[in-house]
Amino acid sequence: MGHSLKAHLQHLEEQLLHPEVRSSREALQRILAEDFFEFGSSGRVLYKNESIGEEGIGEVEMRLSDFEIQELAEDVVLATYRIFNVTQEQESLRSSIWKFRDARWQLVFHQGTKCI
Repeated sequence: MGHSLKAHLQHLEEQLLHPEVRSSREALQRILAEDFFEFGSSGRVLYKNESIGEEGIGEVEMRLSDFEIQELAEDVVLATYRIFNVTQEQESLRSSIWKFRDARWQLVFHQGTKCI
């Protein structure tokens, strides 16, 4: 697992925090796999085709830190990190599973767990 893959996946995760990506259905469609689903820190289970409205997934101010990756298979990577939600003043632990499909890395699963 090279440094460039870690940097690339961190960049993709950070893109998902930017208002211009979060508010763009087209941008989200490129990053999220067709079978994407999420266990949200809210406790809700979200699916790609049910969660992305015309306005995207909503805008919030968040900061990412402590990003790490673990290779699960040649084409599958687990990413773990922390998010600080500035708006809610809440920290959460995050995990994402990325799969290399159709010549690009796609997010297939994400989970957020609030820190107490």
